[in-house]
Amino acid sequence: MNKVDISLAHYLFPNINNEGWRFISIFAGVTALLAIIWLPLGLVGVVLTVWCYYFFRDPERVTPQVENVVVAPADGIVQMITRVTGPEELGLNTKTFNRISIFMSVFNVHVNRAPAEGKILQRNYIKGKFLNATLDKASKDNERMLLSMRTTSGKEIAFVQIAGLIARRIVCFAREGQQYKAGERFGLIRFGSRLDVYLPTDVEILVSPGQTMVAGETILANMQNGKA
Repeated sequence: MNKVDISLAHYLFPNINNEGWRFISIFAGVTALLAIIWLPLGLVGVVLTVWCYYFFRDPERVTPQVENVVVAPADGIVQMITRVTGPEELGLNTKTFNRISIFMSVFNVHVNRAPAEGKILQRNYIKGKFLNATLDKASKDNERMLLSMRTTSGKEIAFVQIAGLIARRIVCFAREGQQYKAGERFGLIRFGSRLDVYLPTDVEILVSPGQTMVAGETILANMQNGKA
């Protein structure tokens, strides 16, 4: 098998996150029932099952081996970059941060990755609404999982998984006291959502709104004294 064949096989049959197999099985089972009832319905089910399969794809990523950088924790588009106070639920509301919001559509990879190397300080799950994740108020009103981290550079950052209009389930494997390397998987959000990253204001941001992110690979910012 040549390199082209291997690449094509990886594209057609990607690695699937373990969280997805139950849903893929449900979609496939419903598809079989629909096909028995009426074949055209079964064909629609096949399309939806294939979409579900690809939704839970979990490709390997190559994280830049550069010290003191922040990488994208999610695939998607940088929706906004705003200066805000930190999340109150993490006790960071007395500090000012630059918040980078990444919106994930239902077609993006939804596995989330640690944005930096460091130790998880806090984890706080907040029940809430399921508003459109593109809305600014989703950061305070929607269901979300908040994590703070002390990076190896000595800075404290936060990142928040936010459920969206379609998303109804946040999965987070990270625990307080756990050490992470940049780019390591820490969770996922099912069926469309958003991920916010809170960075100290002296950190140099290297992305712009509208830019496409690749989780674990795209460098968001440099934490080395605010210099590139």
